[in-house]
Amino acid sequence: MGRVVLVTGISRDIARRFARAAASDPSIDRVVGVDVVPPRGDIGEVSFVRADIRTPVIAKVLAKEDVDTVVHMSVIATPGSAGGRNTMKELNVMGTMQLLAACQKAPGVERVVVKSTTTVYGASSRDPAMFTEEMGPKRLPSSGYAKDVYEVEGYVRGFARRRPDVAVTMIRAANVIGPHVSSPITSYFRLPVIPRILGFDPRLQFLHEEDLLAVLRHAAVAGPPGTYNVAGDGILMLSQAVRRLGKPSVALPAVAVGRLGSALRQARMADFSPEQLGFLTYGRGVDTTRMRAELGFEPRFTTASAFADFGVSLGVSPRGPHGPAGPALAGVPSEARRG
Repeated sequence: MGRVVLVTGISRDIARRFARAAASDPSIDRVVGVDVVPPRGDIGEVSFVRADIRTPVIAKVLAKEDVDTVVHMSVIATPGSAGGRNTMKELNVMGTMQLLAACQKAPGVERVVVKSTTTVYGASSRDPAMFTEEMGPKRLPSSGYAKDVYEVEGYVRGFARRRPDVAVTMIRAANVIGPHVSSPITSYFRLPVIPRILGFDPRLQFLHEEDLLAVLRHAAVAGPPGTYNVAGDGILMLSQAVRRLGKPSVALPAVAVGRLGSALRQARMADFSPEQLGFLTYGRGVDTTRMRAELGFEPRFTTASAFADFGVSLGVSPRGPHGPAGPALAGVPSEARRG
């Protein structure tokens, strides 16, 4: 018998696509997707169960469906998509607590995979060149998505201590990018004129959406327990990224960018949360040695080729507006580029 995988947050596009991909894996017998609203789009052979992970009903779903593997993908990055900051925190933190409580009481659960993010490291002037998995943020987050993720990871570690028989894997994904991704960072790069913080040129790392789906599938089926940074090779400076899109940019003082961000957020054009502004000021780099050596995963896209593929979706030539993006997609299979 293959695995029975439960995927949370299936109404969101990336979780829906992961569930569909997992259902085609021969080592997986069934995939069950849960959310409070049905997913939009075809879910193939995935079974949908309407359930709120913030309530005890999720424990009944685990038992009824004989779930042995849980992939938690419903930690939300923007309050707008959740209906406000309070609802966002409830979904992220309270939802995770209730889900883990249900898993703790479910004897059949053997594996838990949590999609986390490198946002947990924060972004500040005191950051190391590369964060390893043992490191924490130099400044503890006080609000927003970063604080939610920090708390979520704490609850996951607590669960792993209480259920040492369960293989618990946390995937700290770099900023996910690609043709189908809607996120704070992709909304930022979709702006007609890109605002930058005066005097700063942050380092950026990206993970292509296809590589995110692949690493989660690997973790759900065969990946070892542990916490892993996952990102494409290399970095891009923000100035390089803007040039490769061929878009105009304007450098403004941080205060002005913050005010502009508030206006863009109200217009629902982009999300400029405090962690987003910090990232666009200082950037972030993560070490991925453990991803290869222990998790056994190799992304198909580098940071540069992931960004180039995103650029193609905006109408940028694969060679870039001035030529430099040409090598970025070299060697990447055409089926991967199509997403």
